[in-house]
Amino acid sequence: MAYLLAGVLFIRSLGGLSRQDTAGAGNVAGMAGMALAIAVTVVTWWIHGTSTGPVATLAIAGGAGAVIGTLLARRVQMTGMPELVAMLHSFVGLAAVLVGISSHLAPAEVLTTPAAATLHGIEIWVGVAVGAVTFTGSLIAWAKLRGTLSGRPLLLPARHLLNAGAAAGLVAMAVMFLNAPTPEAGLPWLVGDAVLAGLLGAHLVMAIGGADMPVVVSLLNSYSGWAAAASGFVLSNDLLIVTGALVGASGTILSIIMCRAMNRSILNVVFGGFGAVAVTTAAAIEGEVQELSSAAVAEKLRAAKSVVIVPGYGMAVAHAQRAVAELTRALRDKGITVRFAIHPVAGRLPGHMNVLLAEAGVPYDIVQEMEHINHDFPTTDVTLVIGANDIVNPGAMDDPGSPIYGMPVLEVWKSALTVVLKRGMAAGYAGVDNPLFTRDHTRMLFGDAKKSVDALVAAVAS
Repeated sequence: MAYLLAGVLFIRSLGGLSRQDTAGAGNVAGMAGMALAIAVTVVTWWIHGTSTGPVATLAIAGGAGAVIGTLLARRVQMTGMPELVAMLHSFVGLAAVLVGISSHLAPAEVLTTPAAATLHGIEIWVGVAVGAVTFTGSLIAWAKLRGTLSGRPLLLPARHLLNAGAAAGLVAMAVMFLNAPTPEAGLPWLVGDAVLAGLLGAHLVMAIGGADMPVVVSLLNSYSGWAAAASGFVLSNDLLIVTGALVGASGTILSIIMCRAMNRSILNVVFGGFGAVAVTTAAAIEGEVQELSSAAVAEKLRAAKSVVIVPGYGMAVAHAQRAVAELTRALRDKGITVRFAIHPVAGRLPGHMNVLLAEAGVPYDIVQEMEHINHDFPTTDVTLVIGANDIVNPGAMDDPGSPIYGMPVLEVWKSALTVVLKRGMAAGYAGVDNPLFTRDHTRMLFGDAKKSVDALVAAVAS
C-alpha cells in the first residue's frame, strides 16, 4: 500500500511539474513520495533484519547522500543547473551498475529453476549495461556543459561501425556470462559488460554537438529511468520499477518533443549533432553591424506598443533575469504590452529559460512558447534578444548550407526593430555565424547583459 501511494505521488509530481504554476506542488509531491519510499525501506529492513547492521548501513549511505545532495543543490547557480542534472543522472547509472554486480554475487532470492536463473541473469546484464551507458554518457555531458570538454562533436572514423561492434560485443559477452558455471566465473564477463557499455556511452555523447545538449540531457534523464527500472527488476522491487518507468517514459516523450522542435529525429541526435560536418557551404554573411546606445534603445522601447523579449543562455550567464523582470514591470507600467518568446532548446536544459524567468517573478501568462508567438513578430514594434544566438538564426530557414538548416527558430527579424544584446560577435554554441546581426532592422547593444538591461530600466523609468 505504501508503494502504491508513493507511485501515485510520483505521478502527481510529474503532472505538477508540467506547468509552471503547479511546479511547486509537484516538487512537494515528489519529495513526499521519495520520503515515503525510503521510510518503508527502513521499516522493512528493520522488521526482516536479524541485526541492526542493515539499517545502520542504510543510515550511513542515506546520510552521506543527503549531505552531498544538499551541498550540490545549495552551491549550484542557475547557469550550472544543467551540469548538476547531468551529474545526478550519472549517480543513477552508477547505482544501477553496483546493484547489478551486488545482486549477481549475492542474490536476494534463491533461484530454484534454470529458467529463473537465466531470466535473472538477463535482468542483471541489461541493468548493468544501461547503467554504465548512463554513467559515462552523463559524465561526458557534464564535462561538455561545464566547458571542460569542447562542445564540438568528436567524429571518429567509422564511428557507426564502432558502435555496432560494441553492441555485438555486449551480446557476445552476455552469452558467456549466462553460461558461466558459477557467479565468480561470470563476474569478469559482467565487469567487461560495464566497461564496454561505459565506453559506448562515452563515445555516443562525445559524438553529439553542443547545440543538441538540451536533448542529450533529456535523453540521459530517460536512460537513468530505464536503469532504475532495470534495478527494480533485479531487486524485485515494484516501486523502483514503477518509478524508473515513469522517469524513462517521461524523458523519452520530452526528448521526442524537443527533437520535433528542432526538426530532427532522436537517432539523428544520438548518432550525430549540429556541427557534425567539418566544412559547410553556409552562405557568407554580408552587411555591416549597426549599434545603438542604451538611451536610444530605451527611447525605442518607450515609443513601442508591443515588445517581445527573447531570453537565451547569455542572460543566464550574466544573471540578468531579475533585471529583465524589472524592465518588464517598467514597460508594463507605461501601458506597453510585453511578452516573452521561449524556444524549446533555449539554454542548456529543457525549460531552462522558464525556470529563470519564474525565479525572477515574471508572470506566467506572458511567457509563451515558440509555436504560439512566432506569428506575432510581424506586428511587434521592438524585439529584445538577450543572450540568444542559434535559436534566432535566419540561416536555419533560408540557408540550405547551414548546419542548423531546417531547425525551427524564433523569427525575430520580422519585427519592426530587433535589438540584440551580446558581449561580442562570437558564434553561438553550435558554432554557426548569425546573419541576423547585419540585417537592416537589427541593431546591436554590446556589453554585459545585466548592465545593459539595468541601464535600460533606468532610462525607461526616467
